[in-house]
Amino acid sequence: METKNAVQMVDITKTFGSVIANNKVSLTIDKGEILSLLGENGSGKTTLMNMLSGIYLPDSGQIYVNGEKVTIASPRDAFALHIGMIHQHFKLVDVLTAAENIVLGLNEAPLIDLKNVRAAVNDICDRYGFVVEPDKKVYDMSVSEKQTLEIVKVLYRGADILILDEPTAVLTPQETDKLFAVMRNMQADGKAIVIITHKLHEVMAISDRVAVLRKGEYIGDVPTSETSPQKLTDMMVGKATTLNIDRPEPENITERLVVKDLTVVDSDGVKRLDHVSFTAYGGEILGVAGISGSGQKELLEAIAGLQRIEEGGSIVYTPREENAAGEELVGKSPMDIKKMGVRLAFVPEDRLGMGLVGNMNIPDNMMLKSYDAGKSVFTDRKTPRDLGASIIEQLEVVTPGLSTPVRRLSGGNVQKVLVGREIAAHPALLMTAYAVRGLDINTSYTIYRLLNEQKKLGTAVIYVGEDLDVLLELCDRILVLCAGKVSGVVDGRKIKKEEVGLLMTHLGQEAQA
Repeated sequence: METKNAVQMVDITKTFGSVIANNKVSLTIDKGEILSLLGENGSGKTTLMNMLSGIYLPDSGQIYVNGEKVTIASPRDAFALHIGMIHQHFKLVDVLTAAENIVLGLNEAPLIDLKNVRAAVNDICDRYGFVVEPDKKVYDMSVSEKQTLEIVKVLYRGADILILDEPTAVLTPQETDKLFAVMRNMQADGKAIVIITHKLHEVMAISDRVAVLRKGEYIGDVPTSETSPQKLTDMMVGKATTLNIDRPEPENITERLVVKDLTVVDSDGVKRLDHVSFTAYGGEILGVAGISGSGQKELLEAIAGLQRIEEGGSIVYTPREENAAGEELVGKSPMDIKKMGVRLAFVPEDRLGMGLVGNMNIPDNMMLKSYDAGKSVFTDRKTPRDLGASIIEQLEVVTPGLSTPVRRLSGGNVQKVLVGREIAAHPALLMTAYAVRGLDINTSYTIYRLLNEQKKLGTAVIYVGEDLDVLLELCDRILVLCAGKVSGVVDGRKIKKEEVGLLMTHLGQEAQA
């Protein structure tokens, strides 16, 4: 008998040591349906889907595909069952073409006929509305093109059940709309689609049904037409949660940072920033928008003294003190900047590579910011320990204890530790790169509140973000970057999301607020 269920997961349990990632979770995915999977950080969403895609094997429970009980012990088993997962971090080889990436590892024949591969790719594109150039190298592709290639790759391999993990994280609104149109075409063709996302407005726009996990347990599911972002948040968190981002009017704004003609060229000779100029004020939040790789990372690192700046560029920092003179930061190392008394805090994009030391525990990571502050020959361990305990409590960091190495924490909890440490330094200039990436709704709004508190204290906040809805709701002004150049500085209260999206792709007219 034909079943409408593409997948049934029954009493799935998965543990990692003493941590229960999934506890007797039962979930169904229907054919021709788009299902959104929601939950806070550590709720078990990705772990559950990793078991369906063959990356993990359940400790107990059963999985049924098209009504038949199956064992999925590897990604190859998943592909044999027509299940494909598109991960948040792409699994592509940069030096190969789109067609070569699609057939990589398939071993279909001793000699690969790329002509047939190209024809098959074009058929898939025509059927669902994709645009893929089979002979284009991955390193020449935009983020959106790579995302499309990953989806075409699993469709080429016969996937009827697709899992997309945070698929819109680095897409412009226009690119997101194109992706959603393609997803609806695949749905119309009978595909079962699961989307893991933290963006509730996208959940409401694209999904038919929403399933919610909390702390590794299945809370329930609801038709999207019968729910709201507020109700879904309450289900995820287990209590009523306010979803409004406060944006107080800037008061007594003062010039904190003046950047002029900032140009950065990387080691390969590629110009990452091209004569970037702007001013950041104390008492405001300046957002930075742009598609991935537009120079956001290099901009913050240049201000922090981590990038070499080409001749002619200038970064002048003015302290909070009244009548204080501005100081040039170009040519200064991070230690030089610190010795100058510049109260700068930086939450980098690379949490464990640049922000924290993975093998060190939370108090030791707190100490990295203040180890040279004391005058005694003995290191003060009490202050960083108290700070670590305070951050765990305030930001609800899930950790076995203070002595646990931060590399053992989930990505979201690592981010909480990093953001908490930098804000605790009471900076005059706070720079954050994707501060809420990977964080659940509840914690994200806590971070927004903390940033606004810094703004009220007169701190100049530079917020690099990927969610345009948040940028428009949180920031006073938004600096838009495209290919390393400033395509506009706009008023966050007046600009529309679509206009920002056009500026991000250089299709809009330059705007100045």
